[in-house]
Amino acid sequence: MNAVRIKAPKARHAGDCQTLEQLPNIGPSLAADLRLIGIHTPLELKGRDAFVLYQKLAAATGTRQDPCVLDTFMAAVDFMNGAAATPWWAYTAQRKALYGTV
Repeated sequence: MNAVRIKAPKARHAGDCQTLEQLPNIGPSLAADLRLIGIHTPLELKGRDAFVLYQKLAAATGTRQDPCVLDTFMAAVDFMNGAAATPWWAYTAQRKALYGTV
């Protein structure tokens, strides 16, 4: 019998977010990446620097990460800091202005 994976409902507000998978833009793969670098709950993203998280992931995996991962981390950190849920791609211009092509 095949296991059926049910997607966690996405949180509408940071206070409603209990698991990493409930963060807007974060699916099972990026949740696993966050756990790999020591982030196990959404609350641990509050006040964090998305670029530092991105660098930690690259170091932990020994691989250059796609810049879209940084966009997604920026969206998740902002969400946990109280911003509205925003698609990760809305952060691309900001990322490019702050960090160039990474």
